[in-house]
Amino acid sequence: MSQMFEFEQYKETADWLLAQTDLRPEVAIICGSGLGGLAEMMEDKAAFPYQSIPHFPVSTVEGHAGQLVFGTLQGRPCVCMQGRFHFYEGYDLKTVTYPVRVFSLLGVKTMIVTNAAGGLNSAFDVGDIMIIRDHINMPGFAGQSPLCGHNEDRFGVRFPCMSDAYDRDLVALAREAAEEQACGAFLREGVYVMLAGPTYETIAESRVLKLLGADAVGMSTVPEVVVARHCGLRVFGLSLITNKVVTDYESSERANHVEVLNTTKRRTQDLQQLVRCLLTKL
Repeated sequence: MSQMFEFEQYKETADWLLAQTDLRPEVAIICGSGLGGLAEMMEDKAAFPYQSIPHFPVSTVEGHAGQLVFGTLQGRPCVCMQGRFHFYEGYDLKTVTYPVRVFSLLGVKTMIVTNAAGGLNSAFDVGDIMIIRDHINMPGFAGQSPLCGHNEDRFGVRFPCMSDAYDRDLVALAREAAEEQACGAFLREGVYVMLAGPTYETIAESRVLKLLGADAVGMSTVPEVVVARHCGLRVFGLSLITNKVVTDYESSERANHVEVLNTTKRRTQDLQQLVRCLLTKL
């Protein structure tokens, strides 16, 4: 499924979407596994299945609905991805991140990313919500970056900075929102590490990730953040800790996707309220 995209293809997608709706989104929200309910809360909705959008990829994972939803949330014009694309589905990273460049051409200024993640930090509990302060891009260490190849200067510079990948002002506003929503007791902050997947980590791998300073691990988000920053978007990220990563050989626990989706259901409402409250502060 390796794919090279020209600027004109991104523009065709954006122009098609702008012709289908009068709404001009300021905020893009990418929903992780089971977290697509934010789109359901929108008003004045217009939904477009991925397969109907020119040049758009299609999601194949359970818990990912596979449509782009335009609407207002807390009075703010938004576009929401119900279902993201993953490297482990066989897409290359340019395809995984295709929507982010489309968002920038739609006029989006801020991107909010959510995901389901395994907790590496022993202080984290299942059901905690972690503000992503920074990330470790393991596929990037192995030479897999969505920015490899020709640089499209109309999107951004050849060598973009990532030391400010997650907007500090948005993190501060999210902390305020969490206090107002009484989420403080289960709100955490930390470093998210992305692995390619689709296997969950071995015990040895989990121990290495902890040594590297990672607090949570997942299989998404980082490529979209890299491309968003390349395009000059502000980024804010949340991980829902859906399972505790096994780091003990004596443990009988096993990570599985059903557990991830079940935990997501329990905490989804809190995460959605937090995002909604944050939108009122932007």
